[in-house]
Amino acid sequence: MGRWRLLTTTNADTASPIQRKAVDSTKYKIYQDILLKTISDDNNEITSGEDERLIVSQVVKFSDTAELVVDALASTAAYPLEELTERKSTGKVLGVNVLGVSLVGEEALPDEDRPDSRIDFVFDEGNFNFNGFKIPYPVPFRNPLFRDWVKGWIDVTYLSDRVRISRGNKGT
Repeated sequence: MGRWRLLTTTNADTASPIQRKAVDSTKYKIYQDILLKTISDDNNEITSGEDERLIVSQVVKFSDTAELVVDALASTAAYPLEELTERKSTGKVLGVNVLGVSLVGEEALPDEDRPDSRIDFVFDEGNFNFNGFKIPYPVPFRNPLFRDWVKGWIDVTYLSDRVRISRGNKGT
């Protein structure tokens, strides 16, 4: 849990133009926040004493007052999320990479020797924030037709309390 800054990536050549910007750590400060939030089921606002959910957020800081924040609902052995099932498709639509292509099947199997290293997730919401003014991210994450395509996973290896290596199937 906590905030992790992206220092380098080997996946900057993705076909998605938005994703290319979101992983260019040479131009922007990029963070991944892994947080446990308390959510009310009726309106998805943070409250106290309700349902705890693991949230993974990708944060791209364009400046001190402008950022892109994309939130994903996450699932681990310690914080399982029932609605999160294994991804079935690679994400190509009629052979075209629309929302980012993912590894599936045997390529996406977790490491059996490290059972607690995987975080499964499904992108849920995104916003561009400009000095407090929000503009929705232009991807229909919650649309049932696209829900499988916005699922992913990251495997995390912690080298210390300040350094980690992540491998994933959605631009990490």
